[in-house]
Amino acid sequence: MTLASVVADTLVALFNPQLATWRTSPAANEIERHTLAWLMGKFGFPPTALASFTSGGAEANLSAVVVALTRAFPEYGEDGLRALAAAPTIYLSGEAHHSFSKIAHVTGLGRRAVRTVPTDRHLRMDLGDLARRVAEDRRAGGAPVMVVGTAGTTAAGAIDPLPELAQFCRSEGLWFHVDAAWGGAAIISPHLRGHLAGIEAADSITCDAHKWFSVPMGAGMFFCRHPDAVGRAFRVATSYMPGKTPGPTHDPYTTSIQWSRRFIGLKLFLALAEHGEAGYVEMIEHQTRMGDVLRRALQRAGWRIVNTSPLPLVCFTREGLDTTAFLAALYQRQIAWMSDVRLAGGEPVLRACVTSFRTSESDIEWVVREMTRLA
Repeated sequence: MTLASVVADTLVALFNPQLATWRTSPAANEIERHTLAWLMGKFGFPPTALASFTSGGAEANLSAVVVALTRAFPEYGEDGLRALAAAPTIYLSGEAHHSFSKIAHVTGLGRRAVRTVPTDRHLRMDLGDLARRVAEDRRAGGAPVMVVGTAGTTAAGAIDPLPELAQFCRSEGLWFHVDAAWGGAAIISPHLRGHLAGIEAADSITCDAHKWFSVPMGAGMFFCRHPDAVGRAFRVATSYMPGKTPGPTHDPYTTSIQWSRRFIGLKLFLALAEHGEAGYVEMIEHQTRMGDVLRRALQRAGWRIVNTSPLPLVCFTREGLDTTAFLAALYQRQIAWMSDVRLAGGEPVLRACVTSFRTSESDIEWVVREMTRLA
């Protein structure tokens, strides 16, 4: 984590501002708005779009589903799903984040409303199968509403074919959400942003600053290009809250799920003030280079890389590896923290992700050397 972001969290705990309305904390709200506008511009969203800090990526994804349902079905907000003539469905790859299963439960869609689309050999969503499933659901009387593309899957760092998904959603009248909780930070890097091409066409985006922006946890962000839909989804009026401040301001409790709001955005704002955009670019690109160093070191040591990603996440294995026993020995010797994953339902493999901008080439060479002795 960056030092400035830790200081920011300490200051927020000390002063405990309430950001539910603009009037109660105008400076804090403007700092958050300014910080979100910077990243929103990087994503290619128009200035009219709305954004908010959230408790994490799961809340941001939940916001996207609620807003998409509200825009697609005007009756949903007042009468709920029972008022709809057809059952809504959402589509995502088998590598997408499992928060959407919880979200389907919480929103009343039901977990069976989530359609899991197979992936190609690079673990990216299969567009042909997506089109087939949407057509089948429509023929069966369903109401497809949303496609979720992932920009940096948790298990393997895969990036779905965002331009093709955006075009498909436009042609089919579907909401296109990009879950870029981790990989979204790549948008500020000249060397990496091309991998996120198509994200500018999304209806909404999730990004999580406590991942690749290296700030303390609890710093999700939700971006939406349809402010009218956000306003309808989260509208509320009550006499015990101050009236809306005149002018181009928004009261966050009326444009997001949260009511009482912590000053989440200060940690990213101060970290940006400390490092600048150029400093953050260097941090992100350094970790990406360390991911390449890790791949080369593993291959030299006889390991087999099993994923393809421009992000610093490496999945690997070797013949006869018992991942459970290997990880137990790795942790017992405190060499590094890794995990095991099953990609596309296959056998367990090891997963290593470079998550610190302080990681050096010598660190990686040492880890690979020590872990190879265990295998």
